[in-house]
Amino acid sequence: MEKYTYDTKMFKETFEQEFTYINGFLRNVHRYANNPALTCPTREQTWTYAGLNKEVNKLSHALLEDQVGKNDVVMHQLLNSAEFVFCYLAPQKIGAVNCMINFRLSQGETASVIDDSKPSVFVYDAEIKDMVLEALALANHKPRRIVMADITGEVSAPEGHVTYSQYVQDKSEDNPEVDFPRHIYDETTRLYTSGTTGKPKGVPLNNINEILSAHDVAMHFPLSPVDKTMNMSPWFHRGGIHSGGPCPTLYVGGEIIIMRNFHPKTCLEYVEKYGITFLIGVPSILKMLDRTQRRKAVDLSNLKGIVTMGAPLEKEDCIAYQKTLTPNILNGYGTSEAFWNTFLRPYDLPAMAGSAGRSCTDDNVAVVKVFPDRRAEPYELADKDGTEVGEVIVWAPAKTTYTYVNNEEESKKRFYKGWIYIGDMATWDENEFVTIVGRKDDMIVSSGENIHPIQVEEVLNQHLKVEEAVVVGVPDKVRGEAVVAYVVKNDPSLTSQDLHAYCTDHPMLADYKKPRFYRFIEEMPYTATGKKKHFILQEQAIEDKELGLLERG
Repeated sequence: MEKYTYDTKMFKETFEQEFTYINGFLRNVHRYANNPALTCPTREQTWTYAGLNKEVNKLSHALLEDQVGKNDVVMHQLLNSAEFVFCYLAPQKIGAVNCMINFRLSQGETASVIDDSKPSVFVYDAEIKDMVLEALALANHKPRRIVMADITGEVSAPEGHVTYSQYVQDKSEDNPEVDFPRHIYDETTRLYTSGTTGKPKGVPLNNINEILSAHDVAMHFPLSPVDKTMNMSPWFHRGGIHSGGPCPTLYVGGEIIIMRNFHPKTCLEYVEKYGITFLIGVPSILKMLDRTQRRKAVDLSNLKGIVTMGAPLEKEDCIAYQKTLTPNILNGYGTSEAFWNTFLRPYDLPAMAGSAGRSCTDDNVAVVKVFPDRRAEPYELADKDGTEVGEVIVWAPAKTTYTYVNNEEESKKRFYKGWIYIGDMATWDENEFVTIVGRKDDMIVSSGENIHPIQVEEVLNQHLKVEEAVVVGVPDKVRGEAVVAYVVKNDPSLTSQDLHAYCTDHPMLADYKKPRFYRFIEEMPYTATGKKKHFILQEQAIEDKELGLLERG
């Protein structure tokens, strides 16, 4: 038995069982009871910390009546809303796992996620009712309770479902009692990301991950109880829930302003009306805010900063945003598995714009050599000369569990010796600023969403009139990148309109993954080993777009 220089018993018991995310929220319930915690502009309603806790308790008791217990999964497929926050917190109160999934998934993708996590209760947004009905019909697993959240109160729940308001009606507002000890290693949150094959991968997060992700934001913004945050992107992302979203804001005692659907003019009006101090979103969103503010300026004097993620911030854009929006631009880079891992602070910009920054306070980020026949060891570093291209790896034990749910094979590929092998290619300099130059898996990032070409190619290749297809990304002012499909026909009658209709109706392809452009070619470029040369078509797509050779779907 390991011996220490002091009696560790009380520290271990208290730390391991009490240092939980939900206890952090509950501290704010009594010390900031009457402070605003959550505001919904659509509903014109604000919940104080005490009021929010009562709503969370009602859902907790409803879940308990449905026999939801320790480690059971409560899955929610919701747009940003008060119900999203309730579903984030309530399962944690009763030892269950809150599992947030992308509301933009197709019915087939949603069904596969349901079958993977097997939720006891499934909560969905009325806006996606039709898709969810198809997904539930496709899924083998049948949740014991299905709840529809409707912020308008005007949509009827389908047969066998119950509305959220009905589900929590007349439930107790008191804190629920549980008969088991909590632990810092308990899974509290589960996210879903896509792997290189496009199949969903469950990312489990524990109490320590949640708390230290919140601490990371508190350090890097910095974020405090007097701040008001609005994440302009969906909360189901790691960057959505953790970068100025519900997790850190409610942990420090700040106020969340809900942006349900992004619209640049509305967003800026909210900043002025509510006195928002931090905005969060992808660079392509900032471009729209910049244009809108130039046309008709609003008062942004309360803004302490705008935080971007999901893509590099170009130097010219950064300078423009600093003049038009706020001088305090911040940019984070990371993964669903470990949140952000490098960061650019205002004092790094605009000089280091275009880079991903250097490692966050509690993290290590390195660029390792790439070998044709094996994975590089963490100590086999690429030269810090800004020239040698290697693979980015991340050491972030505070913010990751180093595993996927039900996916041992992918876990072994991605996690190694305490490091996460991201798959991005980069250079780094003597000061360890990392600059991303490409992706090992040719992933496309469009409107903040990760799109893996292989999945889209598989769908296209199933079309009877397609010989083969390659999918790449092309720069797009609105989305950051747009999906382009290069297709070899096996039937000359095939048109881009045919493929657009086919992709729109395909049950395994979300709308945001559909190609926006097509070009028909005679043959695909291949390497000597028979692999498609995505990078060749990547370069060609940029030229083809400039020449007007790409056909819209």
